[in-house]
This record gives sequence, structure tokens and C-alpha cells, in this order.
Amino acid sequence: MLQRGSNATPRFQVFSTCPPSHDADPLAYLERVREVARWSEEAGCEGILVYTDNRLVDPWLVATAIVQATERLAPLVALQPAYMHPYAAAKMVASLAFMYGRSVHINLVAGGFKLDLEALGDSTPHDERYERATAYADIMQRLLDGDEPVFADGPYYRLEGARLQPPVPAGLRPGWMISGSSPAGRAAAQRLGAVAIAYPQPAQQEDPVGDHPSGVRLGLVARAERTEAWALARARFPRTRAGQVMHGLATKASDSHWHRQLSQGDEGADESAGTYWLGPFRHYQTFCPYLVGSYDEVAADLAAYLRLGHRTLVLDIPPSREELVHVRHVLDMAEGASA
Repeated sequence: MLQRGSNATPRFQVFSTCPPSHDADPLAYLERVREVARWSEEAGCEGILVYTDNRLVDPWLVATAIVQATERLAPLVALQPAYMHPYAAAKMVASLAFMYGRSVHINLVAGGFKLDLEALGDSTPHDERYERATAYADIMQRLLDGDEPVFADGPYYRLEGARLQPPVPAGLRPGWMISGSSPAGRAAAQRLGAVAIAYPQPAQQEDPVGDHPSGVRLGLVARAERTEAWALARARFPRTRAGQVMHGLATKASDSHWHRQLSQGDEGADESAGTYWLGPFRHYQTFCPYLVGSYDEVAADLAAYLRLGHRTLVLDIPPSREELVHVRHVLDMAEGASA
């Protein structure tokens, strides 16, 4: 991933997103995962985000299916510390590296839905969850480095000279991401050397990110003509009263900084002006802002995020192989325009 200050053209490290299992047909879900993974690899994505929460199948099993269906695509596994010990998570990384010669990335989830955590007897406050996540990731990183036995005697985890077997080759150790929307999340990213992922406001309202690795989570709908892009976006994400109600309930059940931030104000652009759109998020159809418009318009906004210093882009779930062709086209335009 290119760093700021490089003489080369700045580019995004791109991740798509795997379909979640809730409401999916169990008989068709596995093949859908494989299909979307293959599309993502064909489109040049570095990896693919795999969600985790109480409703979903285990993300490590989904990651294994993705590795088996592709040649190089890296699963970006959402890892919730409440679900497994850091040694067990490091063992999953090591096992995939050993059996398949493949790496994964880790999306460290400190928040999520409060009710999910409370169902597990976890009432840890928001900011303290980032402290716990930092301790969790630090243990994993030391285990994966494999240089010395790992000891820990903190408030969250205890280890007495643990070693990870099989060891993980240096080239297969994971990249790290964490939500960077809250001060606690940004501080955790700094301590861990992780990419801070934001759910951004319009690029014109964002500040430069500085030297720390940063990225954005966005959906894209772009076509040659603005009207065509908006027609497709409206058809894919229709406004519904049920969706508004579900979004309201989800907002009450979440203490995530980014969720509250995106829930304030109006939905953003429409067909008349601008590209930034929160309609799918506000109607509980997805969990990120969208950029909708002509190739030129969407590319200009993506180039603006690049110039602000964001080098990682986590896309929404691709509905088709064709859609990723349009996404790749607009990304190429944006990267050229940001030079």
C-alpha cells in the first residue's frame, strides 16, 4: 500500500465485501460466497471483508471457503474479541497460512451491536472495548511474530510463555484494520499500526488524515450518465417504511460512533446534485455511505479521498460481476486524476 509522500501515483488498496448469511438460503449461500469472491479477485481486489455478529455463520469458516475458491484473494476477517481468545484467533491465521499458503487481513471489531455483547454477558463500555481490542491485537501480533514466548498479565488476558505453532512466515502475516471514526478507535489504530477505516462524510467536508494509514468504507454506483446511475441505485435500494423502522431500532441498539454520525442529518444527494448518498444506510439495506453519479463525478470524489490521504477502500457487497467492472473503471479514473 502506497504511503503519502511517494512519487508514484497514489492508489487504493481495494477490498470488496462478502454477502452475510442472515436471511440467505442455506443451500445456496456457500456458492454465493465463492461466486462473489471470484468476481472480486477478477476485478483486482486485494481482499474481501467477512462480517461477524451474533446472527452470522462463523467468519473463519467463510474465510476458508474464500481461500479454497480463489488463488490470491485475502479474506478480511472481522474479529470480535468477545468471541474467541487471542491465541485461538492467532491459531486460525497460522492454520490458514500452513494449509493453504495464504494470508488473511484482520478487521478488529471493538464495537458492534450492544445487544449482541450483552447477550454474552459483556457490558464493557465503548472506549474500554478499544482498550481491550488493543491488548487483544498486541497479543496476536506478538504470537504471530513468533520471536519470543508471549507473556501477558493484564486486566483482560493472561498468558504464561505461549508460543504459536505452526509459525507464520513473515510474508503471510496479517494486515490490520480497525474503525477510525471515534477518538478511541483512532487512538487504537495508532498504537497498533492498523489502518483506521472511516465511514466518511462527503470528501469536501473531510480533513486530511495525516501520515497514519487510513481508509474509507463506501459503496459505488457509477455509469456514463448520471441519470442511469441514479436509476440503478434507486432500483437496488428502494425507500421503504419497514427499512426506516429497522434502521431506527438498529441505531438505538448501537453505541458505535460512526453509526450515530451517519444517522444524523438528511440522506444526502439525489439525482439533482452531488454524489454522496445515505439512502441505503437510512433504510437498513447496507452499512456505509454511497457515491452515485457519472463516472467523472464519482471518480472526482474518490480522487479527493485519495488526496486527503486515504489509501484503503472497503467496498460494499457487489451485486454482480458487471457492477465490479464499472467500479474498476471509475477507480482507474480516480487514481489517474489524483496524480
